[in-house]
Amino acid sequence: MPSAMPTFLARMTPHHWLKVSIVVALLTIVLKTLAWWITDSVGLLSDALESFVNLAGAMFALVMVTVAARPADKDHPFGHHKAEYFSSGFEGILVVGAAAAIFWAAVLRLMHPQPLQQLTWGLGLAMLSAVFNGVLAWGMFRAARTHRSVALEGDAMHLFTDVWTSVGVVLGLVAAGVTGWHWLDPVVALVVAINIFKEGSVLVWKSSQGLMDGALAPEPLARINALLERYARASEGAVRFDSLTSRRAGARSFVQLHMHVPEGWTLGRAATERATVEAELMATVPGLVATIELLPVGASTIFEQTEAQAQELLNTEVAP
Repeated sequence: MPSAMPTFLARMTPHHWLKVSIVVALLTIVLKTLAWWITDSVGLLSDALESFVNLAGAMFALVMVTVAARPADKDHPFGHHKAEYFSSGFEGILVVGAAAAIFWAAVLRLMHPQPLQQLTWGLGLAMLSAVFNGVLAWGMFRAARTHRSVALEGDAMHLFTDVWTSVGVVLGLVAAGVTGWHWLDPVVALVVAINIFKEGSVLVWKSSQGLMDGALAPEPLARINALLERYARASEGAVRFDSLTSRRAGARSFVQLHMHVPEGWTLGRAATERATVEAELMATVPGLVATIELLPVGASTIFEQTEAQAQELLNTEVAP
């Protein structure tokens, strides 16, 4: 049985993980709301509110992952991969909104502290929900790396934030119960709100960068450049590469570059060599789409010539 479990998890798609996330969010909402009801703790109330955000985020992420999986069509010839960034950004906005609500509730309670009730049951329910979220977040992070899913990564990051939120709330309530300082409960809620706001802002920023066609991360770019350098050396200078550009869209990565070949090569030979390089690039970086334009050695595209002329004119105008 233990050996079968990793195989089972490996077969789970982003859709499966997000459906599980919805179920766990519903379960933790029940547990945390009950914990707040029993204790009347504003810290536990803040924890419960974040679980509602988990639910909304997971449901929206499921919709966006479904959209992102659609094949390219006439209106979207490059596919729908960027839909996952909307999921991450939406969840970030929800997190920021939850942080504002928690902050307001904490300020009101700080102005009017109240004694806490039945802490033992409340803390037990809060920690049980944290265990559920922690296990799910661990699995989703692993799945996000496997499937290169921005939506899964965003949901997992939020779940881990929720876990640390629950731990912080529990520690604060324990301290309040031991010392009798009831103001510790709203203070902990304020700290939680600030942390949640920070995590939500990070999610929004990352999603905005994805929508702006950010370049590939340094590590896959280094692997791509190393492969091109090896191929150029193997050709003993006959082939060279330049004008490499890259972008990432959800689970897909794209690179475009020029491959300069000797003028004496036949078109068939050049096309065969290009296909070999494209295949090796896509094998080196999972999810990569490589597009290579063939040019004779020493040639450049009209776009490059125009850009070079514009840069030369700019330098001339700037020069004293």
